[in-house]
Amino acid sequence: MSVEWVEAETNTHQDHVIAHVVGATALGYFVADEALHFVLDIGFIWSLYVDGEMGLVLERVALAELNETEEIRDELTADVCALHEHGVHAGTLARVTVAPEGCSIEEVSVYRSDGQLKFMIRGEEATLIVMSRIAPPGIHVYREDATLADSAID
Repeated sequence: MSVEWVEAETNTHQDHVIAHVVGATALGYFVADEALHFVLDIGFIWSLYVDGEMGLVLERVALAELNETEEIRDELTADVCALHEHGVHAGTLARVTVAPEGCSIEEVSVYRSDGQLKFMIRGEEATLIVMSRIAPPGIHVYREDATLADSAID
């Protein structure tokens, strides 16, 4: 049985956040606090929560507000700095997964189906698909070719 996805309506806040991330490049991503957080080349972190809400916050503020230990926040901060210095060529990082090359965000679409959400993040050369569900909480990132790029909250 195949899943039927329907385009989800986005609210004004989501539309505003999406408008700001289009044109930015995703350098990497990590999971914390039941959300997937994208490190963007513009000094902000774009958060996608399992319930579909979004946030766009300055990196230093976003990292400081995470419900994580100081050690984990320090590792995330070091990873974010490495991404800004080396981009997608940063190599293996402690907490952040490096985004595929060519993730300059051109379009963001949101779909829903039976308690699940799918975010299609189309880049210049690469597309990421973020799948989330509220119950039980879960969030996963796939590359357009449907290979699991990263797994989170499960």
